[in-house]
Amino acid sequence: MIAIAVIVVVMAVALGLKLKPAGPGAGFVSGNGRVEATEVDIATKLAGRVQNILVDEGDFVQAGQLLAQMQVDVLNAQYDAAKAQLQQAITAVASAEAQVVARQSDMAAAQAATAQRQAELGAAKSRYARTKTLSASGAISLQDHDDDVARLHGAEAAVTAAQAQVAAAQAAIKAAEAQVIGANSAVTASKATAASIEADILDCQLKSPRDGRVQYRVAQPGEVLAAGGKVLNLVDLSDVYLTFFLPETAVGKVALGSEVRVILDAAPQYVIPAQVSYVASVAQFTPKTVETATERQKLMFRVKAQFGRPLLQKNLKLVKTGVPGVAWLKLDAKAAWPESLAIKVPQ
Repeated sequence: MIAIAVIVVVMAVALGLKLKPAGPGAGFVSGNGRVEATEVDIATKLAGRVQNILVDEGDFVQAGQLLAQMQVDVLNAQYDAAKAQLQQAITAVASAEAQVVARQSDMAAAQAATAQRQAELGAAKSRYARTKTLSASGAISLQDHDDDVARLHGAEAAVTAAQAQVAAAQAAIKAAEAQVIGANSAVTASKATAASIEADILDCQLKSPRDGRVQYRVAQPGEVLAAGGKVLNLVDLSDVYLTFFLPETAVGKVALGSEVRVILDAAPQYVIPAQVSYVASVAQFTPKTVETATERQKLMFRVKAQFGRPLLQKNLKLVKTGVPGVAWLKLDAKAAWPESLAIKVPQ
């Protein structure tokens, strides 16, 4: 029995040594995490029905590529109505401008009539001056004198009337010019309405804002969505990173831009280079599994290791989100990366 117990102890010790992970040394620290990427929701700006979806889950798409279409029958009708209103407004401008020209002609005629009446008034004044002198000497009858006085007063009234017509023509011109301004404003408003509807029609053509891969089809053709309703979910494969956590004792030594070596569980034969792009300033959590009171006090900080875009572009079809892995960092700048963490990437 003693021999069996000794054998069991030896095997347990040997197994424990075998299962203990071999690290590169005290100058390094590691954290477990998962591959993540920036996600983009392709959503409709306006409420409406999904007419067609042109891509499937897993498809690679390029920036500006048409992904889905919303029904635009109502918008097309509104756009036609707006164009018709615009044409009416343009016609109203032409009519208002014609009214300005007509009122200007009326004013010119009124000014000419005023000039004529003023000339007649001048003649009447001259005649009256002569008649007054002759009447004083008895050279003409009193009736002739009274007739010339009446002519003078009539000429003065005619001038006043002509001047009133000029003033009325000026007011009519200002009113016509105001109509032109109003008509031009209506044209501007109609153009803005048409442009807004046209923009809404274009927004119903759902295009990819960046290169990526379709992760989910959230909606299906024929579904009616509210404004902001999601149609597709994209993953930006040029912005991929590993999120992992480090204890407070190590995170203070990690600087932005620090070199990281990542080994993914799905591809342990590769050692992928990355750089620290984010270090949380506030602790996220305390480890759930603790063994001692000291460990209970440890806080974990979130860290992101960004993969290089050239490497990602070269291996787009191999990039998968959600894959777990281990990130290794150097805490000692003088330490050299061991052979087991030498960079090895897919060719």
